[in-house]
Amino acid sequence: MKFAYTIVYVADVAGSLAFFEEAFGFARRLLTPEGDYGELDTGDTTLSFASKSLALSNHPAGFRFADDGALPLGVEIALATEDVAAAHQAALAAGAHELAAPQLKPWGQTVSFLRCPDGMLLELCSPLPH
Repeated sequence: MKFAYTIVYVADVAGSLAFFEEAFGFARRLLTPEGDYGELDTGDTTLSFASKSLALSNHPAGFRFADDGALPLGVEIALATEDVAAAHQAALAAGAHELAAPQLKPWGQTVSFLRCPDGMLLELCSPLPH
């Protein structure tokens, strides 16, 4: 078994891809001709976005989407980087909203939290010290 995908259901798939391309330099792997599904090349695990309508076609009972309210969902995407402060500023410049500025944690890791334009909770963190 291998963890393969994280799929976030969003209102604007192309917009979510563009945010991660602009803020962090990820390469777009795929955007369907319908614009309802897209993937980014992020390393071993694929970060994907699918439209809300595609989500509802798979599960018609509905969802609570990441942008449904003032508070983020209790799920986050974490991206590791050597320079959390620079990545944090790049995310803000690309349209993210700051939830917590970069701070050094007691275990030696630098961490910040943002909310992406599509509502998703994003953690930026330095690699864990060994």
